[in-house]
Amino acid sequence: MRDNPEYSKRIIIALDDVSKDKINRVIDATAPFIEIYKIGSIAFTVFGPRIIDEIKNRDKEVFLDLKYFDIPNTVSRAVQQAVSYGVKMLTLHTLGGYEMLKAAVAANEGRAALLGVTLLTSFDAVQLKRIGIDSDIQGMVKRLALLAMDAGIDGLVASGHELEQLRNILGDKPVIVVPGIRPDDGAPAGDQKRVVSPKRAFDSGADYIVIGRPVTESNEPADTVQKIIKTLTRGE
Repeated sequence: MRDNPEYSKRIIIALDDVSKDKINRVIDATAPFIEIYKIGSIAFTVFGPRIIDEIKNRDKEVFLDLKYFDIPNTVSRAVQQAVSYGVKMLTLHTLGGYEMLKAAVAANEGRAALLGVTLLTSFDAVQLKRIGIDSDIQGMVKRLALLAMDAGIDGLVASGHELEQLRNILGDKPVIVVPGIRPDDGAPAGDQKRVVSPKRAFDSGADYIVIGRPVTESNEPADTVQKIIKTLTRGE
């Protein structure tokens, strides 16, 4: 595992819902244990920037996961606006290319951690071939990760399946956030293809993990989070 064992600061809860009551219930339940919450395209589309303010007003950090992917000028202007909200992390698709990533870095001016999404955890080799990419998953993730680093991006969002490879290539410097997390209790993978347990992610070198449905769809989200943290702390 990485050196920092403070899992309450390294577990990010994804608030991907259209119900404000449900979002508030999840935050209320997990706030004693969690420092960072992810706002993706669903919640941001429904509630807009005010959802960021509401989380920050609770003295929590925001991971804004909008995965910008557009021409460099558009992404540059979007990043300028997004970081003005005071978010801790912000995502871009590395498939947007070098010029787009460089424009994002310039617009960010070091205010948020810019994270390059490599390949979504819903992708597998079949999906890649269907969009005309004749490469294996690991090879594609490696190329996109190196592109992001060359452009000056702060870190990556990558599946736990490619994490050890990325650490071997890139070392400890880039921040790596791992989504597609499923506890070792038989939680359904849903539409995810490349999932890992919290322990495997941290053992492989994750700085942060993102957990969504296993927590937000739990009848007892606080208990679910506490169980995950206890399992990690015990090293099971």
